[in-house]
Amino acid sequence: MTEAPGAHNPNSLPSDIPVPQDDGRARHLTGLKLPDIALPATGGGSVNLSKLKGRTVVYIYPRTGVPGVDPPPGWDQIPGARGCTPQSCGFRDHFDELEALGVSQVFGLSTQDTEYQREAAQRLRLPFPILSDADLNLALKLYLPMFMAAGMTLLARMALVIEDGVIVKVFYPVFPPDKNAEEVITWLRSRDN
Repeated sequence: MTEAPGAHNPNSLPSDIPVPQDDGRARHLTGLKLPDIALPATGGGSVNLSKLKGRTVVYIYPRTGVPGVDPPPGWDQIPGARGCTPQSCGFRDHFDELEALGVSQVFGLSTQDTEYQREAAQRLRLPFPILSDADLNLALKLYLPMFMAAGMTLLARMALVIEDGVIVKVFYPVFPPDKNAEEVITWLRSRDN
């Protein structure tokens, strides 16, 4: 899909975007061991989440927008679609705090290819890699919530806290997306006390 030039600003969240509802499609994830799948990373190489030791946070989002390029038609009317850039920036801005709470690794994850993600990671100055599940290998193995838009299969927005390859907490649905990192931090603080 080629994106059309426009006036889109992915950094802002309209006040009238629809709130996603919990449809139960993520309830099965807590307690699951991640499958042995290596995902390409924007920092080069690949990452196998099932092999990582310690505490990992993975925030999952549909697709990163590009400034000045319009999103797919009707994007702002899809509950939970808008807000990928604010979600990423929230994890960027709270990265040090997450590390202080014992998070060893932070990753973003989407179905966009690594080259597309690399532009966003550089533009947003993310201090962590974004992982690509363009082939839906991880999404299909875990039965992650997905949706279709403009011919693309996209992941529903969520965040996972993983410890030694096992999902211990799922944040789904996520709203507002720009507060997702703060929600994860609040949960980590309550768990560690």
